[in-house]
Amino acid sequence: MPGAGRQDIATSGPYTRTVDTSRLREQIEALYADPRHVREAAGTPVDEVIAALDVGDLRVCEPIDGAWVTHAWIKQAILLYFARHESVHVGDPPPSDVAAALGSPPSYFDKLPTKHNYKELGARCVPPGTARYGSYLGRGTILMPGYVNIGAYVDDGSMVDTWATVGSCAQIGKHVHLSGGVGIGGVLEPPQAQPVVIEDGAFVGSRCIVVEGVFVGSEAVLGAGVVLTASTPIVDVRGAQALITKGRIEPRSVVIPGTLPKVFPAGTYQVPCALVIGERSPSTDRKTSLESAIRDFGVAV
Repeated sequence: MPGAGRQDIATSGPYTRTVDTSRLREQIEALYADPRHVREAAGTPVDEVIAALDVGDLRVCEPIDGAWVTHAWIKQAILLYFARHESVHVGDPPPSDVAAALGSPPSYFDKLPTKHNYKELGARCVPPGTARYGSYLGRGTILMPGYVNIGAYVDDGSMVDTWATVGSCAQIGKHVHLSGGVGIGGVLEPPQAQPVVIEDGAFVGSRCIVVEGVFVGSEAVLGAGVVLTASTPIVDVRGAQALITKGRIEPRSVVIPGTLPKVFPAGTYQVPCALVIGERSPSTDRKTSLESAIRDFGVAV
């Protein structure tokens, strides 16, 4: 964290608060090392951290000086929250004037309530979309019938489309579109592990899977069905020679699913890879740029 002691964190929502990160970090790390009293008054810093995550005053992972930095102590606070609280009934009945239209509301039994501050944040949640308390959705974000887990951060103007899921601590940038059925992996343990990062303006096509701390750069386009794990070969086929990397999609890349031959004792078989086939053209109009990428490279989304 930049600065010493207190840190001012400007958020995209209506909240701009000062969080005493030095104090909270010291208290959380001490509790994590010796959690015997986490359910007592000594555990209140855990509740403070989760409340700050819920309104965007803290982030598990954030860009600092051009690099994404993971704050292990905030992940430790999330793990301590589960140890601090018992499971309870979750699910408020709907207002009486809409009860007849909605029928019985969803009912859960969990250690975390569902998120309720959409109006204050300027976000929208479409039934039966669910976000857990301790996740953040920025202004103009829309959560369709998908799921956002604790510690995840979804920035302004992004879309979490139907049946898309955003795992614990995943970081989703501004104006990102997660298409139907997309699976963004989460990670809580080990606390120092980097979460999945999807930067501003990226488009993730239907049924894509991005897990194990993979980084997707700004305005990249993932075609339908791309699977990215930490060990998935990412093959750039734009030049005369293929270039193979892992774990990182560069900004504005256009990516489709592919296969590579691999020799096993039983024979040679095709294994999944991701093919970088082009680059999204620079444009201030992201929609125009996206349509151009799809048209020029024949990417299914």
